[in-house]
Amino acid sequence: MSNVDSSDAKAPRDPEQNDSTELRAEMARSLARGGMPGVQVISWEAADEVLTPKRRELIETLRNSKVESVRALAREVGRDKAQVSRDLGVLAEHGVIQYEKNGNAKQPRLTQQHIVVEPVV
Repeated sequence: MSNVDSSDAKAPRDPEQNDSTELRAEMARSLARGGMPGVQVISWEAADEVLTPKRRELIETLRNSKVESVRALAREVGRDKAQVSRDLGVLAEHGVIQYEKNGNAKQPRLTQQHIVVEPVV
């Protein structure tokens, strides 16, 4: 399943944004047809804002480890739980992660296996 940067859904729509959103969706579909399923395509602007080094570290940790909670993720990366929670909130706003309930804990999970940044043309 392809995913499109959810930050575009929050912004007011204009024809240029609709075209850009559709292009990202088509790029994700094309990559899936080409043998790379599980792709999220995000805009250059969103990537610049969202994919900070600390957040990329969280994404890599989630890709490589099964963490049971936000607290466990914070311990694994050696960061404060509140900081990790804020970073996960930004990633969730942009559709990069979602939470699953695990008892009383929220378990962060990547929504897609790959994140592709829309090329600048």
